[in-house]
Amino acid sequence: MVTKVKIGILASGRGSNAQAILDAIAEGAISGQIAVIISDNRQAQVLERAAVNDIPACCIERSAFSTKSQFEDALAGELDRHGVQLVVLAGFMRLLGPAFISRFPRRIMNIHPSLLPAFSGLDAQGQAIRYGAKVSGCTVHFVDEGMDTGPVILQQAVPVYSEDTTEALAERILEVEHALYPQAVKLFCQGRLHCDSRIVRIEAAKEDGK
Repeated sequence: MVTKVKIGILASGRGSNAQAILDAIAEGAISGQIAVIISDNRQAQVLERAAVNDIPACCIERSAFSTKSQFEDALAGELDRHGVQLVVLAGFMRLLGPAFISRFPRRIMNIHPSLLPAFSGLDAQGQAIRYGAKVSGCTVHFVDEGMDTGPVILQQAVPVYSEDTTEALAERILEVEHALYPQAVKLFCQGRLHCDSRIVRIEAAKEDGK
């Protein structure tokens, strides 16, 4: 019997990328299971998604703790309690600190709506439009101590049209995110991602029976 990788999702909002990963698991495309969903926002729609799918979930609010380190200790403790092996950030609107990251080395993924290292940080879609870029896209990367600076796992380009609004480009990129993020999670669960310093190498898929 194949052991499924336990995944923990951190999200602050609607959780559409979390839903894309849930759907891929349900379809049998990912050999993993969502062990817990944690939000820092009690009103987050992702918590409703967890309830509908009968997934353990909780809200851990930053305001409940006097320091960032205490807040992150609570996050890590909950992930550990559920045996999480891969942490997936799905619209989690907080920059995680070094102590948290060191507890899950190369086991935290994030997705960003640009082709990193271009247009990091907030409003990446708006940045691309204002810059006059003809191509943007999205990037799945491992999280390190910087903002959107971790090793790149997968990227996919999306055209930027002259008439684009930030909202239109964001929606078009999001559609690609919903395919790319599950693919990266799938590769992790298959044990096919290997980091050589900053370079993420993807091992070829093994043939059945080998």
